[in-house]
Amino acid sequence: MHAQGQVLIGKVGLDSIRGAGLTPDAIGGLTMGADPLAYAIAGESWRSENPIHAFSVRKRAKRHGAGQLIEGCFEPGARVVIVEDVITTGGSALKACDAVNHARGEVIGMLGLVDREEGGRVALENAGLHTIVLYTATDLRRTLNESGAAHPD
Repeated sequence: MHAQGQVLIGKVGLDSIRGAGLTPDAIGGLTMGADPLAYAIAGESWRSENPIHAFSVRKRAKRHGAGQLIEGCFEPGARVVIVEDVITTGGSALKACDAVNHARGEVIGMLGLVDREEGGRVALENAGLHTIVLYTATDLRRTLNESGAAHPD
């Protein structure tokens, strides 16, 4: 949620989505981890004059009001990219996909900030999701080691 991080993730995320040939109407995922990523990418898309709007998927439907599971800029028929901050098992992304499918949206891909390399990416791909990963745990460890910032333990 750091301001500079928002700008960087917005640019890298949007470039990755467009580089993969995906053209979503909206971007979002399971709250709370997906929210900053979706908002950053939505903001960058607006600045690039080709907006992708953001939404959040609640962990459970509200008990009052309309009782919605999805909040924000989502409409039935929307083509969406699901985002996730950290992919471990893929469960959060799949839950968000289920909510979008139930609300009559179309999931066209998934973007993860970090793949922990614990089987989640494979699970998402096995579920038929075009999965984009910005960084792996190996990438992060390598960068820390090269920078000298990694603790030896």
